[in-house]
Amino acid sequence: MRKLLISNWAKVAVFLICLLPLAALVWRAIHNGLTANPIEFITHSTGDWTLRFLCMTLAITPLRKIFRQPNLIRFRRMLGLFAFFYGCLHFTTYIWFDKFFDLAEMGKDVAKRPYITLGFTAFVLLIPLAITSTAGWIRRLGGRRWQLLHRLIYVSAVAGVIHYYWLVKSAVLRPLIYAVIVAVLLLWRFGDKLWPRSDTVLERPS
Repeated sequence: MRKLLISNWAKVAVFLICLLPLAALVWRAIHNGLTANPIEFITHSTGDWTLRFLCMTLAITPLRKIFRQPNLIRFRRMLGLFAFFYGCLHFTTYIWFDKFFDLAEMGKDVAKRPYITLGFTAFVLLIPLAITSTAGWIRRLGGRRWQLLHRLIYVSAVAGVIHYYWLVKSAVLRPLIYAVIVAVLLLWRFGDKLWPRSDTVLERPS
């Protein structure tokens, strides 16, 4: 009982920490701290945090195996859902505050700027992952099919990194850092598939 209570408190703490980027944006908005271009600032900030949460989600499995901390898996679903949450904020900022739901203007943007298409693809791939993140969906899909579907997070992370790289054009240091992190995490996954550990288990959301 005590162990369960500590675990629940840990999840609450992680949940609140994950809300800090949003709280920081709200604080900046209240105190006029969103720079001279607030829409661009919010778009870049929410995009950054989407990638960060994707990286954190991908890092859970390697970390729990390397440090033999199986309880870390309890945070993976939450981190993945926060990646989707900040992705929603990122996408909403673009279609609402930037384009005011002007479909014609968005169509021109897509034709002119391929990075927008790639970013939209990265976001859309997260939707089925968010929907099927529950234990009930694991039962409906079966463990194997659920795991196969949730490998879309790798594609989403790669697409998100390329989207960011194409967006910034010259100031590429930050997207390159994300690219290295995602590459290391994917290479680790590839190696783990080739040389699986004896303690590998089906990773269900908690």
